[in-house]
Amino acid sequence: MMEQSHELQFDLSRLVAGLPPSGIREFFDLVLTMDDVISLGVGEPDFSTPWHIIESAIFNLEKGYTSYTSNKGMLGLRKSIAETIYLKCGIEYNPEDEILITVGVSEAMDVVLRAILNPGDKVAVVKPSYVSYSPCVIMAGGIAEEIECRQENRFKLDPADLEEVCRKKVKAIIFNYPGNPTGVSYTKDELAEIIKIVQKYNILLLSDEIYDSLTYDFNHTSVLCFPGMKNQTVYFNGFSKGYAMTGWRIGYIAAHRDIVAMANKIHQYTMLCAPIMGQFAAMEALRSGEHEALAMKKEYNRRRNFIVSQLNDMGLTTFLPQGAFYTYTDVSIARLNSIDFAKKLLMERKVALVPGTAFSSCGENHVRISYASSFENIKEAMFRIKDFLKSL
Repeated sequence: MMEQSHELQFDLSRLVAGLPPSGIREFFDLVLTMDDVISLGVGEPDFSTPWHIIESAIFNLEKGYTSYTSNKGMLGLRKSIAETIYLKCGIEYNPEDEILITVGVSEAMDVVLRAILNPGDKVAVVKPSYVSYSPCVIMAGGIAEEIECRQENRFKLDPADLEEVCRKKVKAIIFNYPGNPTGVSYTKDELAEIIKIVQKYNILLLSDEIYDSLTYDFNHTSVLCFPGMKNQTVYFNGFSKGYAMTGWRIGYIAAHRDIVAMANKIHQYTMLCAPIMGQFAAMEALRSGEHEALAMKKEYNRRRNFIVSQLNDMGLTTFLPQGAFYTYTDVSIARLNSIDFAKKLLMERKVALVPGTAFSSCGENHVRISYASSFENIKEAMFRIKDFLKSL
């Protein structure tokens, strides 16, 4: 029998071939091959979804609700989201045509970028950032103009740097706060300086506020709260982080009806609709999930204060994150780059962190540490990291 060639005989997308693989997933493929690892890496709550939310989904499944929904999502959920946004910032969205339910915020960002970009359009991406932003811009035919936030600014966006990029005629800016991986967030006064520039240059603000309920030291202010920003903003949010619902895959956008209509075209051809059971669960979360969400936030805050204190005591400079559940820690005293530090710590002490370079070139000498893990795991991990540093 003639042996078949394993070489593919077709050209594949040069655009996709040029994209690097996710620095997070690439690293955690290695983690999965090991036993007894304490993982402080993946950005996922360690809590289970509150039971009454799960029960609501089960109840509706048992009643036979297993079908497709409207492409835009269940109208009841869209109405609940519109009410939630109104309570947060007094802005009204029409649930009929200004809100779209998506399969997580990741899909939401993808369909919005494809809906707004023409080939060669520029999008400002604030770095360090979630790993998918720049690749999604590129896959949508755009050009990612990255703004590197500096350690001396505590990794906050400098309005002067934003203005410099805006002069390059960017069409939009992707802005995530509280931020992954840094935990950075912004007060109302800090946001006002950013909004002033966004309005001056008339660019579209893609505001990913998925961690808004996990803001610790001051109240979260949405960009929607600023006068004139409704039609200049695409607002992204969801249920994964605040309600511990990552696997349910429910996110949403609120935006001008023309943007929602374009995004929905792509969504209906590629995804059709978000899972119906997740949508029922999301409605229950908005209806009565606030108590559990606040309890989870309180525990994250306790872990945050402990882990930052421990890391700084070791000489690993760590700013107190204002939101989310990550620290962005300077490990330069170890005299190892971020990838070598993370790999050596994993191999020798079985603690998994994410190298800072997974999020940006300016992440060298940094690692992202998630405190979405049990307090006992965090205490043991801190002991192992301290022991690891002593061994270097």
